[in-house]
Amino acid sequence: MSMTTFSRRGLLGAFAATMITAAPTSSNAFGILRGAGDIRRIRMYSGRTGESIDTVYWIEGSYIKEALNEINHFMRDWRTNQVKVIDPRTVDIAAAAHRLMDVNEPYMMLSGYRSPKTNSMLRSKSGGVAKNSLHMRGQAADLRLKSRSVSQMYRAASACHAGGVGKYSRSNFVHMDCGPVRTWGA
Repeated sequence: MSMTTFSRRGLLGAFAATMITAAPTSSNAFGILRGAGDIRRIRMYSGRTGESIDTVYWIEGSYIKEALNEINHFMRDWRTNQVKVIDPRTVDIAAAAHRLMDVNEPYMMLSGYRSPKTNSMLRSKSGGVAKNSLHMRGQAADLRLKSRSVSQMYRAASACHAGGVGKYSRSNFVHMDCGPVRTWGA
């Protein structure tokens, strides 16, 4: 079995095990989804911008373009205001981990897309920032929850077997990306 097949199956299994049936409430535009069975939803807020997002972005096998555009804007580099297309697989991992933890609280997003300029600046201040970070490709997110520990978040994201998961206990966040399956951190 290839790593890609295993990753995809693990992620789909995580969604199947925790499927939600609640009607979306974030926008009237998604009113037609009320009562739909197979949906994916992401809930996040940013302490940096004061913005929040609560959206169904996938239904019964298809991503919703308008919702993905909202996610792209929300996860922009807040320092430069640059928007990049966020790889929906990263959102899938975050949403699946959220469902596995069975929480209502939205994620606090610390970092989504990072421009090369922002990544370079952060790298000059911290040894924990990769030179070729997946944040610069729109393939990573650094997330926190008040109601769950870093270890709980790390275990939930790792259980998806769908990408990279880093545990940053001292900084109180978990990195999730759609790159190769791997884990790190203390």
